[in-house]
Amino acid sequence: MLLVLAQIAYPLTSGVGRDQVTVVVVLLSAATALVHAGMTRGPRYAAGFLVIVSGSGLVAEIIGTATGFPFGCYDYADGRLGPAVAGVPLVVALAWTGGLYPVWVVAGFLTRRAVGRIGLTAVGAVGWDLFLDPQMVADGQWSWCDVDSGLPGLAGIPYTNYLGWFAVALLMALALTGWERTARDVRPSRSTIAVPVVVFLWTWLGSALAHVVFLGLPASACYGGIGLGILGVPLVVRLRRSRGRHNGDGSARRVAI
Repeated sequence: MLLVLAQIAYPLTSGVGRDQVTVVVVLLSAATALVHAGMTRGPRYAAGFLVIVSGSGLVAEIIGTATGFPFGCYDYADGRLGPAVAGVPLVVALAWTGGLYPVWVVAGFLTRRAVGRIGLTAVGAVGWDLFLDPQMVADGQWSWCDVDSGLPGLAGIPYTNYLGWFAVALLMALALTGWERTARDVRPSRSTIAVPVVVFLWTWLGSALAHVVFLGLPASACYGGIGLGILGVPLVVRLRRSRGRHNGDGSARRVAI
């Protein structure tokens, strides 16, 4: 998978080369999400997902950099990630889609209750950011005004960031829940959700490994591993049980995405 290869290349590069790899990773992750969404739920659903997540993500980032709400006071580095709007690189908006989609699919696999899925999506988004923010801050892609009120080992990223992520992801998940009702009703088999599930597992376990071994960020490896593990552990258990039932009765279990 090109996305995995690009992510492997990230710790092997530096400077302009790493900036370019970062953009490629975001583009590939968003493309992977949208192609899967289009193939399983239709192009209209994929377009709506993009508008809801990337659109609201961009608005939140513009408001955030201008006012400090809801994430806290921060600024992006100039000219490193391509074209920007109001100081926010456009690629950041696509990063929301690429990162949130596998979390959304996994949350839907773990529960069919709308409230549960919304909550798990918000929690998973924060878990993803526990990897993302320390990695990007260490690379100088953005910086925080308050560098003394974060988690132990991650003091340079304030608590308000994670609260903001939870709130924004919660609103995105609420909007996506409504959008789901307008899409065609499709309940594919386990194999159909394999791509976002693999992306999720790679993000969870691969990021933890990369942060410890290659990036020198053991604290974020721990926090991110625990954060995404809130979804990842029950996902692995559910997949193993589902596989056992499948092997036992020869029928493919149907799941909602």
